[in-house]
Amino acid sequence: MSEELNKEQPEEAVELQEATQPVENPVVEEPAATAEEPAVLEVAEIPAPEVKVEAPAKAPKTGEKKPAAPKTDFDWDAYEKGDSYGDVSKEKLIETYDQSLSKISDREVVIGTVTALNKREVVINIGYKSDGVVSMTEFRYNPDLKEGDEVEVYIESQEDKKGQLLLSHKKARATRSWDRVNAALENNEIVKGYVKCRTKGGMIVDVFGIEAFLPGSQIDVKPIRDYDVFVDKTMEFKVVKINQEFKNVVVSHKALIEAELEQQKKDIIAKLEKGQVLEGVVKNITTYGVFIDLGGVDGLVHITDLSWGRVTHPEEVVKLDEKINVVILDFDDEKKRIALGLKQLTPHPWDALDENLKVGDVVKGKVVVMADYGAFIEIAPGVEGLIHVSEMSWTQHLRSAQDFMKVNDEVEAVILTLDRDERKMSLGIKQLKSDPWENIEEKYALGSKHTAKVRNFTNFGVFVEIEEGVEGLIHISDLSWTKKIKHPSEFTSIGSEIEVQVLEIDKENRRLSLGHKQLEENPWDVFETLFTLGSIHEGTIIELLDKGAVIALPYGVEGFATPKHLVKEDGSQAQLDEKLLFKVIEFNKDSKRIILSHSRIFEDEQRAEAKKEKDAAAAATPGAEKKTAKKSGKAKKEELPAQPAMEKTTLGDISELAELKEKMEGNKE
Repeated sequence: MSEELNKEQPEEAVELQEATQPVENPVVEEPAATAEEPAVLEVAEIPAPEVKVEAPAKAPKTGEKKPAAPKTDFDWDAYEKGDSYGDVSKEKLIETYDQSLSKISDREVVIGTVTALNKREVVINIGYKSDGVVSMTEFRYNPDLKEGDEVEVYIESQEDKKGQLLLSHKKARATRSWDRVNAALENNEIVKGYVKCRTKGGMIVDVFGIEAFLPGSQIDVKPIRDYDVFVDKTMEFKVVKINQEFKNVVVSHKALIEAELEQQKKDIIAKLEKGQVLEGVVKNITTYGVFIDLGGVDGLVHITDLSWGRVTHPEEVVKLDEKINVVILDFDDEKKRIALGLKQLTPHPWDALDENLKVGDVVKGKVVVMADYGAFIEIAPGVEGLIHVSEMSWTQHLRSAQDFMKVNDEVEAVILTLDRDERKMSLGIKQLKSDPWENIEEKYALGSKHTAKVRNFTNFGVFVEIEEGVEGLIHISDLSWTKKIKHPSEFTSIGSEIEVQVLEIDKENRRLSLGHKQLEENPWDVFETLFTLGSIHEGTIIELLDKGAVIALPYGVEGFATPKHLVKEDGSQAQLDEKLLFKVIEFNKDSKRIILSHSRIFEDEQRAEAKKEKDAAAAATPGAEKKTAKKSGKAKKEELPAQPAMEKTTLGDISELAELKEKMEGNKE
């Protein structure tokens, strides 16, 4: 019996050890056969096992199984304590279990598999000891989500307070979204996005967790009038533009359907011919024209091709969604552009123009367009003529066309040119009046006096208008006899009236030479007798210059004095607006110049006084009478005025002569 127990007990322990192994690793290595006999134990000392463990399923028999050999290293002490595993076996089991789990870390993006989902939550298996739960709102961009789909998740925490694995799909998308968006742009991939809301000029779309902009023009090939119908919808898009600096993304839904439309356009354009009349629908109206939908391809009717007449805005001719017939004017196969026309379906108004109309005829019309250079007059629907601003008045002083007329005015004009082939016409309204230059010699004869209006200034004179169409120039030298005028604005002002006299007529070039000072006699004939050399007059300094001063003299004449002639008797310099006496030292009638001097007055007086004292001193000396008589005779003979070159005599010289005289008289005594 003891030998049988010794043989059976190890086998029973081995079976118990095998039953407690995990199902995932049911195979346990069999111990190598040994020649040693197992230790003999008494039956009473072996406790019966209390836990029943079902043996794992065995593989189908391929042959007769040999009975298990007894284990020589079985730990009976641990078995008696109730520990079925040894230290080595337990560590191996733990290691094997750990290897069966995925190695993850917090804040990491991994791939998981959807194992279950409902309206609120999605259960995701990432190969960890527990599954994670993600809110269904994070998958609203993907309504086709189903069990078995692989998705990216972000591990927020491996275990929260409740022991739950925390995952986030939204953060995983945000972490890798920028790389995915750039890859989608480079590879021209189609991405799915969720339209979140409407914004100015388009929509905001959630693409990979990034808010992208969908322009209104990129939603569809047709203009969208109500953007709200696209909100809360999941659509396919193409990434068309990325601003790396500002992290802005622009997507397009229109780009997905353009490829199909391009082929459709090619088929339609291949069938087009110039002059072909098609029916279309007004798709869009702009300030420069109208876009027509021809059934898959758009064409443009320019505003100038809507009507033969003037059109301010296309809405005057067509309305949105209106069906109209248009004619094909031109098309570009490469650029896929089609030029259409509407007015070409009706006859040109120039073809219906009266054949008897000719140059010189007077026509009536309405002003339709105003410009600085002229006005366009519509004499019949679609037939216009231009009145240039130079043909609005006989005056040489050209003004803006707005000074003569305005839009919608009814005017009469004379046809100046008429070109039916080029469909051009020029008109004039000044021709309705007589040309004032036809009898200019009779009306404005040489020497005749008239009143004119100042129109403009130049540096060399004043342009005046005697009547409309008759203008003349007053040269700056013909404004005044006496005043030195640097600019005409010193003498008159624009818009004021001025009296003129006709000096010269140039009928061929339509020019008049006029004068203002000629209305008065030349005062320099009189000034020659008044301002003689050496005469003294009172004057006022009205202007100081570097070279001298301008002095206002009586009778409105002006003179000039150099700085050395402005020195006063006390040695100071004369100042502006100061009244002083001036002596005429030069008078030139031809150049109308008077040179004055203030210092010459007291200098001449000093010279005269010094001469008188010198003569008196000389008379007191012997022989002075003869010398004095001789000198006086000579002075009477010359009788010339004092000259600036006279020798200067000072009071010091006179006092020295007096002292010398006293010494001579003392010696005689």
